[in-house]
Amino acid sequence: MAQLVKIYPDNPNPKELKKIADAMRNGALVIYPTDTVYGLGCDIRNKSALEKIAQIKGVKLEKANFSFICDSLSNLSDYASQMDNRTFKLLKRNLPGPFTFILPSNNNLPGVFKKKKTVGIRIPDNNIAIELVRELGNPIISTSIRDEDEVIEYTTDPSLIVEKWEHLVDYVIDGGYGDNVASTIVDLTGDDPELIREGKGDLQL
Repeated sequence: MAQLVKIYPDNPNPKELKKIADAMRNGALVIYPTDTVYGLGCDIRNKSALEKIAQIKGVKLEKANFSFICDSLSNLSDYASQMDNRTFKLLKRNLPGPFTFILPSNNNLPGVFKKKKTVGIRIPDNNIAIELVRELGNPIISTSIRDEDEVIEYTTDPSLIVEKWEHLVDYVIDGGYGDNVASTIVDLTGDDPELIREGKGDLQL
């Protein structure tokens, strides 16, 4: 049964975040707030948790396009290959923010993602998400819980989210009402930025 944990974005409770991060290291799945829709995430280093998320989403783990939630741009070089100055400046202008940037990956991806040539990076403008990543010490693998066919409240109201997901996840972090507009996805693997999905936020080129 999922636990609903209230955490305030302005001043996230370190004790609660530590408890959740410790559980994630042991394979817990967590629904948490971002600057867009609520996300479903786990520790990038826990393979059984990754497999559970892939199963929930109905995809093969090796082929899944999950985002890596990072806490700062300094995390990016851990998983993205060397980027030019222009790309770095574009990231700096737009992050933290409601964007997913697709970048060429390097050899540090976790084993299950080794064959992937690209990585989707998110640094949400949300204190709870950022502090949870910091407490965990490495990125969170994440996917949105938004569902085109669902009643909107089920993806924005934490008390309804926990009702729907109580048998699938271990924690739901209540950080207030979420948004129902997903992140904007931008592909930075080519010569020029390519808009893949229009979502929240105005991209500063």
